Amino acid sequence: MKFPFSEILLPTTVVGSYPCQKDRGFSALFDPYKKAVRTAIREQISAGIDIISDGQVRGDMIQAFTSHLPGIRGQDVIGRVLPSPSEITVSDTKYACSQARFVKGIITGPTTLSHGLHISTPMYRNREELSIDLAHALAKEAVALQSAGAAIIQIDEPIFSTGIADLEAGKAAISVIVSKLQIPVCLHVCGNVIAVIDEVLRMPVHILDFEFSQNDENIGIISQKDLGKRMIGFGCVDSASPDIESIGTIKKRILKGTELFDPGMMLIDPDCGLRMQAQAAAYQKLVNMVAATREIREEI
Repeated sequence: MKFPFSEILLPTTVVGSYPCQKDRGFSALFDPYKKAVRTAIREQISAGIDIISDGQVRGDMIQAFTSHLPGIRGQDVIGRVLPSPSEITVSDTKYACSQARFVKGIITGPTTLSHGLHISTPMYRNREELSIDLAHALAKEAVALQSAGAAIIQIDEPIFSTGIADLEAGKAAISVIVSKLQIPVCLHVCGNVIAVIDEVLRMPVHILDFEFSQNDENIGIISQKDLGKRMIGFGCVDSASPDIESIGTIKKRILKGTELFDPGMMLIDPDCGLRMQAQAAAYQKLVNMVAATREIREEI
């Protein structure tokens, strides 16, 4: 798989969500999130991020997708889950693509979605069956994001690190999405992945993204694994803390990564989305991350 940003050493990116302030002006009558989307995109570009996202400001990661899918009402699965009749995140991603060279389209993974829903229909015997239909629904959205100009599709599966999901079924669901795409697919898994790393490494994706800023266990075990020709998303900024790490602190974390992984196969990003942080703090975290990365590029 050719990575479209391969000429950039240690390309910087974001995992996903950015702080959101709903618009309360006249324009909010038409789209209360339009201003937040544009702010998130503008601030990522201003911070110097190489591969931006649309900011994921339109609600939580579950309902942002499930609220558009036939067969789901609220948090209840009431019938056969089908693809959305209209595009879900494509409009925001198209705008991002008009502003930046590289954009990642982001979807919440089918297994995580299935665990965020109640099965209230005999149509599905278990979450594993549900996740396959969710995957087919998401595949349509992923193809549309690809057509809109996304350079990467990221699938978020935070449920994978918890130990409660059937990862073999999760692999089958992700395969449904990946099989429809011609661009690189990234799998983001939050938290400590030590107990599930071997299963996660079998996922049919081109980039694996993990938390490393506060997780030496992840670094220790993953650096010993054969990643093949896959890139590693190296989370080097603590997205859970309001503290703004210095450029020097972030630089030390990245340098530790370059000692263990091929710098030419690393993406640099925060551990997770920054939505829960104050907007000024989120922006400064990205600014410092980019500055640290640029210093390392010059040294390398």
